[in-house]
Amino acid sequence: MAIKTYKPITSGRRGMTSVDFAEVTKKKPTKSLLKKIKKTTGRNKVGRITIQHRGGGSKRKYRIIDFKQDRLDMPAKVLSIEYDPNRTAYIALVKYDDGEHRYILSPQKLKIGQKVLTSEKGEIKVGNRILIKNIPFGTPIYNIELSLGQGGQLARSAGASAQVVGKDEDGKYVHVKMPSGEVRKINSGCMASIGSLSKSEHSLEKVGKAGRMRWRGRRPVVRGKAKAPVAHPHGGGEGGTDIGLKHPKTPWGAPTLGKKTRKRKFTENMIIRSRRKKKRG
Repeated sequence: MAIKTYKPITSGRRGMTSVDFAEVTKKKPTKSLLKKIKKTTGRNKVGRITIQHRGGGSKRKYRIIDFKQDRLDMPAKVLSIEYDPNRTAYIALVKYDDGEHRYILSPQKLKIGQKVLTSEKGEIKVGNRILIKNIPFGTPIYNIELSLGQGGQLARSAGASAQVVGKDEDGKYVHVKMPSGEVRKINSGCMASIGSLSKSEHSLEKVGKAGRMRWRGRRPVVRGKAKAPVAHPHGGGEGGTDIGLKHPKTPWGAPTLGKKTRKRKFTENMIIRSRRKKKRG
């Protein structure tokens, strides 16, 4: 896969890049694995905007992804690699020996015709899914479970992969280094897939023009201090004034820009090393 560049024949094309879709082998998705999506445009059930700058965008259908891959010891053959508009990585259509079709996340170097297997202790091969306690140290993994039987929740975006770096003395937990650099404990009975996810060049893509963001359902962003005082706490003032002594706030008056929002304290004991490096004094 490579980054595709364009001739600057228009202002939008100048500097624009996109990912080459050479890996994609099938254009139309499997109808039995599709589901309708109802867009909310950033509004809650009473119609109030709770997420700003959302709305519009191209129509899309949800591809039902099998994050669990819970069919143990039954090989599945890779039929195609497909594009999914709802996520950054590619997806793969697989067919089990009994004829069932499912979508899974596609890792790098996954080939058409290759067989993938979910097993408690299987071969360390790209696409295979095994118990995390049976994965050797230093092996890249993705689609990692946080709770037993819940399905993969960690390392699911384009190019992402974590790494097994150690185990507890009693063998109850496995130490995994996340893409952010955080090292955390994960139950040794959880499952993980071998490899790194596809479309690693996604982060190098340059949008090029505002219209492409509108196609993705993103509306224009306006700075708070450029608004009227009734529309934002930073608004008002004569000329191009700064927010001054005001503490940075959201449009609804809540503190932001540095305000800690983490509330899931019950997982703190699972974090061995934080992703935030300590400042040197």
